[in-house]
Amino acid sequence: MSPKKVVIVPGNGAGDVEHCNWYGWVNKQINKIPGVSCQLKNMPDPVVARENIWLPFMEKDLQCDEETVIIGHSSGAAAAMRYAETHKVLAIVLVSAYTSDLGDENERSSGYFSRPWEWEKIIANANHIVQFGSTDDPFLPWQEQQEVADGLNADLHKYSDRGHFQNTHFPEVISAVQKILTG
Repeated sequence: MSPKKVVIVPGNGAGDVEHCNWYGWVNKQINKIPGVSCQLKNMPDPVVARENIWLPFMEKDLQCDEETVIIGHSSGAAAAMRYAETHKVLAIVLVSAYTSDLGDENERSSGYFSRPWEWEKIIANANHIVQFGSTDDPFLPWQEQQEVADGLNADLHKYSDRGHFQNTHFPEVISAVQKILTG
């Protein structure tokens, strides 16, 4: 049996993803799980995070498929949702997910927010949908995070003290991945 696969898709502007936020720590922890392989790579076009660059990279370079758990943070969550509209995946774990360009030119340029979200397609293509959000996120209004949870009927983990989830450790996401992989 092939190993289970987890891919971390970072937020835009992350720089060297291995040393940014919780990405490197989560990557190391998941790779300690027997029979599980986790990938974390610097993304092309890391600042604008254009959909037409990131989605092909997720398919060809990260090889996201029906056996993959995609952990997406911020812009990476938008990428994971758009990817799941057209590709079957094992699961998407969304961290700081949102639904609009927030009036930001860079977000508008990414392309993720140029059309309505296809919630039903995402639900049909992802066996599990877990979402982490915080009401004190300085960048994302809670209303948009709730809209994602409602649209996807996500298993929502709602916090009031985690901001944009830019901490260096994130044990809750490890637990969520383990639950998906053993469920």
